[in-house]
Amino acid sequence: MSFFKTVNIDADNSTNNTSASERVRCLIIGSGPAGYTAAIYAARANLKPVLYTGLQMGGQLTTTTEVENFPGYPDGVTGPEMMEDFRKQAERFGTDIRFGIATSVDFSVKPLKVVIDNSTEVLADAVIIATGATAKYLGIPAEKTYAGMGVSACATCDGFFYRDKDVAVVGGGDTACEEASYLAGLCNKVYLIVRRDVLRASKAMQERVMKTKNIEVLWECQVEDLFGDNGVEGAVVIRHKDKPDQEKFNIKIDGFFLAIGHTPNADIFKEYIDLDETGYIITEPDSSKTKVPGVFAAGDVMDHTYRQAITAAGSGCRAAIDAERYLVEQ
Repeated sequence: MSFFKTVNIDADNSTNNTSASERVRCLIIGSGPAGYTAAIYAARANLKPVLYTGLQMGGQLTTTTEVENFPGYPDGVTGPEMMEDFRKQAERFGTDIRFGIATSVDFSVKPLKVVIDNSTEVLADAVIIATGATAKYLGIPAEKTYAGMGVSACATCDGFFYRDKDVAVVGGGDTACEEASYLAGLCNKVYLIVRRDVLRASKAMQERVMKTKNIEVLWECQVEDLFGDNGVEGAVVIRHKDKPDQEKFNIKIDGFFLAIGHTPNADIFKEYIDLDETGYIITEPDSSKTKVPGVFAAGDVMDHTYRQAITAAGSGCRAAIDAERYLVEQ
């Protein structure tokens, strides 16, 4: 039995209180490096892509002040400027870029159905998911106050700016240990702030941290606040919070790195495509294909390893090429 059933695209038969259906050849959900790159390639292949930006046009990079590791920008560029360049290039080749959020999907039908903002129904022959992943934060107000001014969720992206300075990394898993080790090669001192009295990281990563002289682990500690006039200058740390021996102290730092995980923005797709145990979309090996024919994934929503703008852009290219080949075969 076929996985798909055919849907009527007549407006009078639309469901879920949506407006009249629109039929498109290639629909791209998300507007970070993956989404925009997919749009550039899809548009050049004459797929006439329609791209819905999501809530944050340009994705996570729009919250990054300086980007110095993306090829083609020898003097560096701000995240918002780079994403604006991506957008203009996608539009230049004919991408229809629209502001809107995908709120539900039905991938059991063909054409594939995506509902935008609970009202607009789009029927697509191919869908590229590039919705990204959202970094987890502690939830203290200072994280927003110092966003782009010392607070970061990516050591590989921003570590260079803290060369020979003191920084802190929050977390106790493999990612936190990896980021602390990476920063230790750049920075004067790295505080690894761990909530518990043990690390959750693999034994190899734990040993690497313990053998690195300029990493100091602060056990059973939590960050209460950050302070500084023109950026992060220090953190307020509590050890043994809510216990009789609780103590509060300050550490002097110039950078504050969150390494407590990311949440892939894939929840609305989970009924139809496979996700791994942490919520990332599973694609076929060496491909952007999901288990649903015609649905492809690119960028941080399927990449829990690299999470870089350049790798996201590369995967967006792959998704567009895969989508174009799929459509030709139909």
